[in-house]
Amino acid sequence: MAEDSSARERILQAAEELFAESGFDATPTSRIAERAAVPKGLVHYYFRRKTDLLAALVQRLPDGNVDAHRVVVVGDIAESLRRLVAALDARLDSSPLLSHLLWREADTHKAVRDALHERYQSVVRQIRHVIVAAGGAAVAAKDVDSASALLGLAVSYRHSVARHAPDDDRMDLELTFVAAALERP
Repeated sequence: MAEDSSARERILQAAEELFAESGFDATPTSRIAERAAVPKGLVHYYFRRKTDLLAALVQRLPDGNVDAHRVVVVGDIAESLRRLVAALDARLDSSPLLSHLLWREADTHKAVRDALHERYQSVVRQIRHVIVAAGGAAVAAKDVDSASALLGLAVSYRHSVARHAPDDDRMDLELTFVAAALERP
């Protein structure tokens, strides 16, 4: 059984690499089998259709939930948000190839798009929770949802496109701006 799980893992690893290199549609299962060093039939044994491989890769996306207790600094929304974004970045940076693949395939594959949309919703919920926990009564409650959605979009953009331009990181300025706006009476 250990051999089976090892072969399955090699297939997933090969698919992740090849899909990221060439795209899902341009990658035949024969190339995946070759890269994984398994017979082509074994690819189809584990993954009936090529889209099942993509779905399995979506499931490998690192968990994006961050423990709020580890990032919240009561009374300091900006620092709390910095810590949250750093934790989210670390989770996604643990699999840059998979992240690249999923953002690339989101336009053409509903399962990928749905997974990324759920990831965005999760980030927005976490941002909202951190803002409320850090800001307490000082937060302009009517603006929390808008600020959370806006920062969720900024984090998503950062993970999809801005990661290619690490010298152009304005996230700290954006977090500071939003935190200051929320703390105004």
